[in-house]
Amino acid sequence: MRASYIEDIASWEQEFSFFTEVSVRFSETDMYGHLNNTVTFAYFEYARIEYFKHISFMNEWLNPKGEKIPVVADLQCDYVKQVFFDEKLRVYVKAATIGSSSVDIHYMAKNEKGEILFTGRGTVVQIDKKTGKASKWNEKEREVFKNSAN
Repeated sequence: MRASYIEDIASWEQEFSFFTEVSVRFSETDMYGHLNNTVTFAYFEYARIEYFKHISFMNEWLNPKGEKIPVVADLQCDYVKQVFFDEKLRVYVKAATIGSSSVDIHYMAKNEKGEILFTGRGTVVQIDKKTGKASKWNEKEREVFKNSAN
């Protein structure tokens, strides 16, 4: 497996602690019975939101009076093994690199055997709802990201 954002797969894999579970639905498969390649991005979104809820970021972002929201700036997926209908997956999420207003999120999906099926990464930028410009993480937010890695 060779993804540019993974230097050493063994140590990279060990850095994940948060995950959420999904089951592959029939409607998510293609005519060959494989998970459709676009669905992995929906799994990333679901896992990312669950992760943000877990670290208590979603409360502020969903608050109608809140001033900041997250936007996805880029997203990529690297497919490792075939995935089929009714498989039970664990989609892992971690904050890999924290920028001034962005965070590089990494993803890893495993099957029930513990095999890596696909990996991914994407940049999420926090923006000001009024200006549409990047909004820096405050110290508390930066600490939350750092602590969620433990």
